[in-house]
Amino acid sequence: MRKLIIIPLSVKKIRRISKVCSFQYLMGDYLDSVRSFCSRGGGGARFCCTGPFSATPPGKRWVLAIVSAFFFVSLCISVFIYWNDVYDIAGNYFCWAPPPPSTSPRPAIKIDFPFNCSNRDPAITCPTSNQSVTSQTDNSSAVTCTQYTRWIQEDLRPWKTTGITRDMVDRARDFANFRVVIVKGKVYVEIYQNAYETRDVFTIWGIVQLLRLYPGKVPDLDLMFWCGDMPAILKREHNHVKHLPPVFHYCGDDKSYDIVFPDWSYWGWIEVNIKPWRSMREALKEGNNNTKWKDREPYAYWRGNPYVSRRRRELLKCNLSKKHEWNARLYGEDWGVERQEGFKHSNLEDQCTHRYKIYIEGVSWSVSEKYILACDSMTLLVDPKYYDFFTRSLVSKTHYWPIRTSHMCTDIKSAVDWGNDHTDKAQSIAETASKFIQEDLKMEFVYDYMFHLLSEYGKLFKYQPTIPPGAVEVCSETTLACPGDGLWRKFMMDSMVTSPKATLPCTIPS
Repeated sequence: MRKLIIIPLSVKKIRRISKVCSFQYLMGDYLDSVRSFCSRGGGGARFCCTGPFSATPPGKRWVLAIVSAFFFVSLCISVFIYWNDVYDIAGNYFCWAPPPPSTSPRPAIKIDFPFNCSNRDPAITCPTSNQSVTSQTDNSSAVTCTQYTRWIQEDLRPWKTTGITRDMVDRARDFANFRVVIVKGKVYVEIYQNAYETRDVFTIWGIVQLLRLYPGKVPDLDLMFWCGDMPAILKREHNHVKHLPPVFHYCGDDKSYDIVFPDWSYWGWIEVNIKPWRSMREALKEGNNNTKWKDREPYAYWRGNPYVSRRRRELLKCNLSKKHEWNARLYGEDWGVERQEGFKHSNLEDQCTHRYKIYIEGVSWSVSEKYILACDSMTLLVDPKYYDFFTRSLVSKTHYWPIRTSHMCTDIKSAVDWGNDHTDKAQSIAETASKFIQEDLKMEFVYDYMFHLLSEYGKLFKYQPTIPPGAVEVCSETTLACPGDGLWRKFMMDSMVTSPKATLPCTIPS
């Protein structure tokens, strides 16, 4: 008996053959149909009539026809039921049928924002092309937000029952460095007083990048921002105020109503040569790999400006001396000298060389906390009074070791002695904190925190924000990155959002 030969065919020929596969040819006059089809020749005859249908005794053709009919019926039913899998595997073989319409979302198209700094004329206006861009998002790919996003509701609680009125926002002017108004996806800024260094510039830059990341998704807003060290809206002064002014700030404490927002250093701190967080986070990860934890210096390390607070000056008394060994190695930082020497001794990624690192606040909270926690060293946290947007999720003896201000030197010595006697446990605390920073403080989550904070803030509005007469439109090109030089421009270019995100912001955990 000859073997049945199956030959790959074109779609046109397979469509002809599919008629043979249909049930009307498998019923009643099946044999006559097959004979007629085979007698016409062509590609179809090659498929159906080669082998068993040629030169086969008439008595056997009935049996062979029944077997063939069974084969084709089974094949067509299988193709109908398992079309996707069969079509992917078999390609254009056998019987053809059009694929069912797809119900899955089309892949998002990546859109790159145009950016042109060739014209630095300060009178040039912001481009309109970026403002109208909206991106197609994959609704199924949203992830769960980090735990610290839960604090958003707590920070906004004072306005839950009253909402936010224009009068409240106007009252906040006395406490703000600048005002940000977002209307139809455009950012407008009104400056009230100069901020320290470039804190205001890089904070505004971060807000502009958020709108580039989620174009068309940030609601119209009107907010006041304070860039100082200490909280602005103190409870003792505003507990009985009917119109509580909402003020955004980098930190808060139990005695204030400030709404906590990510600080400027996430987009770079040019005055001390600290790179934007996305780059800095990767540099710290690489720095951790240079020295294994058990091979590091078995002491507590701190480097910073001791002149900004009394507690830091007290910390220096815990340094190595002829009389005491407190297991601490402490170094004062003179940023003036560092600038003159090109920041040779202040690279944060080169400071992950000790088993323990000390975090101590300055005037208030310090931006250094995230860099210290990321260093794979067990963090010794000296009695913090202030918090930023993520630190309220840190857990004592899970992410850090607590140090009392009143017993600073003895507590540091005890913590280091304990860690050197329990290296596995100390290393576990260090790695847990570092993992938290590397995974939960990715720049994507920082932007998502900003998005949810501003969105929830916007839900409280009792009025429609409008552009103040003294405000100017700001954007990436004309008023921020392009006019700058040196580190100003470099850090902005490095931290610029170049295209919209293809997925939704994370979902706040319930």
